[in-house]
Amino acid sequence: MSLAPRAVLVHRRTEYEELLARHGTHGQAAFFLAARGRSADEVRERHERTRRALAAVAAAVPLTWRQTRVERADLDRFLFGPEDVVVVVGQDGLVANTAKYLAGQPVVGIDADPGRNAGVLVRHRSDDARRLLPHAAGAGVAADELTMVAAATDDGQRLLALNEIYVGPPGHQTARYVLDAPAGGGGDGDAPEAQASSGVLAGTGTGATGWLRSLWQQRSSGLALPGPAEPRLAWFVREAWPSPTTGTSRVEGLIGPGQGLRVTVESDRLVAFGDGVESDALDLTWGQTVRLTVADTRLRLVG
Repeated sequence: MSLAPRAVLVHRRTEYEELLARHGTHGQAAFFLAARGRSADEVRERHERTRRALAAVAAAVPLTWRQTRVERADLDRFLFGPEDVVVVVGQDGLVANTAKYLAGQPVVGIDADPGRNAGVLVRHRSDDARRLLPHAAGAGVAADELTMVAAATDDGQRLLALNEIYVGPPGHQTARYVLDAPAGGGGDGDAPEAQASSGVLAGTGTGATGWLRSLWQQRSSGLALPGPAEPRLAWFVREAWPSPTTGTSRVEGLIGPGQGLRVTVESDRLVAFGDGVESDALDLTWGQTVRLTVADTRLRLVG
C-alpha cells in the first residue's frame, strides 16, 4: 500500500522571534529597535503576517494527507521522503536553502510577506495552497526543472546549491589554488593556471539574478548568463591578481553538461559553501581538489 502524501511545511524563525530570543520580552526588543530608529510594531506585524500565512497553508492540507513542519535550522537533520510535497513558506532564499536537501520532490513556494520578496521562487500566496497541494501531488505535475550546481571533493564530500557555490578563503585572506577550466570554457588556452584571488564562484541561471550577476556586471562581461532551466553554469574568479607565480588569464567562463571546473587547493584552508550558508561548508586543505559541475539533481518548482 502506497503512503498518502505528506506535506512538509518549511519555515524559518521571523525577525521578531529572533529578537525575543535575544532580548527576552517585547518591551526590551522594542527598546533595542527604538534606539536604532526602528519600530517594534512593524517587525511584529510582519511576524504576524508570516504566522497567518503558515497557519493558512497548514489548514489547506487535505485531511487524508500527513503533514509536518521543519524549521530552516533543522533542515540538515530532516529526512525527506519520496512521497513528500514540500511547501516553503517564507522568502525566495528559503527555497534555495531547502533545495539542496531534496531529491526531486515537488516544491511549492508561498510568499509569506508579499511586497517584500522578489517572488522569483515563492510565486504563490497562502490562499492558493488549497488548490496547489493536490495538484503538486498528482502524477505528471507541471513544474519548472531548475538547474542546480554541485561541488564534489576528491575525498567524497559533496555539496549542492540552487544559486551558486563559492570556493575561497573563510575570511579575508588570499585564496591560492590551481584552476583547471573545461576546454573552450573561458580564458586563454586550456592549460591549468595557478591563481591568487578572493575566491571562485560558479552559479546557475537562478543564481544569475543575484551574486553571480553582480560579478558579471562588475567586469562588463560578454558571457551569456544561463537561464534557470538551462543545464549550464557560469563561473567567475573574484579579484584575481598577477604575480611571478600566479596568472589572471582565466577569470570567467561557462560549464556545460559533462564538464567541470576543477580547483586544486594551494592554501592551508579554503571552504566551499552554497547559497550563502557558510555554516554548512566543505573544508578544503592543501592539495585537495574540488570539482564544480551541473548537478544531476534539479529543483522541481511548481509554477
